[in-house]
Amino acid sequence: MFGWHLNINFYRTESEINTITGRAPETQTELLERSVEVLRARIPTTWRLIADEQYKLSVGRRPDAVLRLTAPDGSEALLLLEAKRVLERRDVLPMIDQLSDLASSFPTAYPVVVGRYLSQSVRAALEKRDTSYIDATGNVRLDIPSPAIYVSDRGEDRDPWRSRSGRPRGSLKGGPASRVVRALVDYAKGWKIRDLVASSGASTGATYRVLEFLQREGLVVRDESGLYTVPNWRELLEAWSKDYAFLKSGAATSFVDPRGLSNLVARAADTTDIRYAFSGSLAAHEWAPYAPSKSAMVYVDNVTQAAKAWSLRPVTSGGNVLLAEPESDVVFQRTTIARSGVIVAAAAQVAVDLLTGPGRNPSEGEELLDWMEHNEPAWRL
Repeated sequence: MFGWHLNINFYRTESEINTITGRAPETQTELLERSVEVLRARIPTTWRLIADEQYKLSVGRRPDAVLRLTAPDGSEALLLLEAKRVLERRDVLPMIDQLSDLASSFPTAYPVVVGRYLSQSVRAALEKRDTSYIDATGNVRLDIPSPAIYVSDRGEDRDPWRSRSGRPRGSLKGGPASRVVRALVDYAKGWKIRDLVASSGASTGATYRVLEFLQREGLVVRDESGLYTVPNWRELLEAWSKDYAFLKSGAATSFVDPRGLSNLVARAADTTDIRYAFSGSLAAHEWAPYAPSKSAMVYVDNVTQAAKAWSLRPVTSGGNVLLAEPESDVVFQRTTIARSGVIVAAAAQVAVDLLTGPGRNPSEGEELLDWMEHNEPAWRL
């Protein structure tokens, strides 16, 4: 029999999104009720969504709620809801495994994670593992193959009840976070706090705050001996790229070298009195050539001094050189000398700068990350 298919995507303005949230659901019952309301408002009236109490009572380890979703043609799916008022990224995999075990006994049962607010990193982790979710602010992704229905909607990008929850969120913005992340990625080792402070150059307080955030996101783990390790450095770099970018890292100015990038490289290679580090496409060519570079990204201590030494002309558009004074001097740490003789930033730094760059830069960043995964001993200390 031909199955019913429905595909819905919602796009709301920020003002419309802000009217959805209202009072925070305080109990699990309130959270489940709110989530059912959120989902019911986003499916057509020809579909039915009802609580299935009989199923809920018939299994040993029960989900928090079970919904029976019925399509217009009578075909049905069971939605197994697991609710968490606060859900961190590190909790995603255990929850998915738990729900998948429950759903495996029923051919038409599908897990759905429910939260008061699900952060972007949590939603991305759920989507990566093809798991549906709902939060009370209106972030929804329901992907059910039979009866086929896909519903997607955007709620809040920030927790609207954060001040009430008392849970710190944190981020990877700022110089201290950059120092800690770079140390964690650049070195393949377990860390004691004092060693990470010494190697990164961040303060003890900042290091603790960054590690706390990374632990909540599942990007760093702490073993029984107290050592902090990175289970997946690529995921850590990708998370850092959400908060860091070459153009955001400091004062950046566009220039043009009328003689081309080869002239810039030659001049920079002969420079001894300017601290600099190439990043972007030119630097990536040291490890993973992608395509001929059309522009250069260079970190320098002093933009004016570097531009004068390299005979660069300032422009408002159409430049082929971008000079930036970094927020943190971590960009000058663990650099290397390229075959061309210029100083290039560490591979992790170059990869993040590409991921957040314009045009084809993100594709180049992915290519570099692929190379880094296959050649870890060549760049990781």
